[in-house]
Amino acid sequence: MIFIFITVLIDILAFGLIIPVLPHLVEGFVGGDTATAAWWVGVFGTTFAAIQFVCTPIQGALSDRFGRRPVILLSCLGLGLDFVLMALAPNLAWLFVGRVLSAMTAASFSIANAYIADTTAPEQRAKSYGMLGAAFGLGFIIGPVVGGVLGDIDVRAPFWAAAALALANFLYGLFVLPESLPVEKRTPRFDWAHANPVGALVLLRRYPQVFGLAAVIFLDSLAHYVFPSVFVLFADVRFDWGIKQVGYVLAGVGLCTAIVQAGLIGRIVKAVGERRALLIGQSAGLAGFLLYAFAGEGWLFLLGIPVMAFWGLANPSVQALATRAVGADEQGRLQGAFMSLASLCGVFAPLMYASVFAHAIVPNAPLYYPGAPFLLAAVIVALAFWVSHRATRPAVVPAV
Repeated sequence: MIFIFITVLIDILAFGLIIPVLPHLVEGFVGGDTATAAWWVGVFGTTFAAIQFVCTPIQGALSDRFGRRPVILLSCLGLGLDFVLMALAPNLAWLFVGRVLSAMTAASFSIANAYIADTTAPEQRAKSYGMLGAAFGLGFIIGPVVGGVLGDIDVRAPFWAAAALALANFLYGLFVLPESLPVEKRTPRFDWAHANPVGALVLLRRYPQVFGLAAVIFLDSLAHYVFPSVFVLFADVRFDWGIKQVGYVLAGVGLCTAIVQAGLIGRIVKAVGERRALLIGQSAGLAGFLLYAFAGEGWLFLLGIPVMAFWGLANPSVQALATRAVGADEQGRLQGAFMSLASLCGVFAPLMYASVFAHAIVPNAPLYYPGAPFLLAAVIVALAFWVSHRATRPAVVPAV
């Protein structure tokens, strides 16, 4: 668990470094037009997700056949080389190529989930998934702040720092990270029927409860895409926050997330159970998005951050419930299927949110409302709450 925690932490640090600066780098390539930059950020996000939709089930199936370790190593190496390419990109086209390569190799998160399923007892998985969430939060405490400071000096400096971290992660995994899936538990052959995205999604239909939980994964992922799609540009337009301020805000998000994920999830799940923890998380997500959507001042937006942190209860609870339904030799394909769902909604979510934001801020907009994308996300989380409630209801045994 320590090994995989550090692997995920370093990856999140690398991603966190570039979050405050990537939209502004795009903005520089399009002449400083924020609405156009928002559209291109949406295109980048859609392309990334479409490629991951195809590639993540392949990586999940490869990890079931050959083990988790080699797939994680490939992911770390690919990300490091991708960040180097983006640091050197002279124009928007080369930056786009970098994102394509990143999407083809990024698999560390889904394989890390399978790694946990390999190494922990079912009753401990929600807590362990919470620890991965804590790595996510800790990476977001440090990464965006450092990225904001470096980006204030040179907009490309965070990409070099991210490349160094990702390549260091590759070396760490090469010499330290152990394999979690014994040879006797691996699938006997690589199966293209489950490695393609359609086949991976068909796998979910074999397990009725998992199929309902997969819908929750999809809806929560769809809502979450509002952050990478529009947050940086939204913060600039709505509150006049620059790169440094955005870095500090994201660090606050990471701190609150780490507190909930590392310190509270295990206790809450133990006290109320996975189902109730899931529903509490969805309620917090809905409340947080509503605060974001209607915040007229920066301090109101900041008030939503600790509320939104409790949305982090939802994903570990869903993951823990789902892993109970499949065997050890299918955990990689299960996580690949879940990641495919997240990537599938990412095919259209970035452009959806970017378009809503762009139409809400243009000078001739019928209603100038920068918070519109967050209101849309709140509606999606409300639907996720309803699906969560129905998909996890205890089976009713008819009276004899």
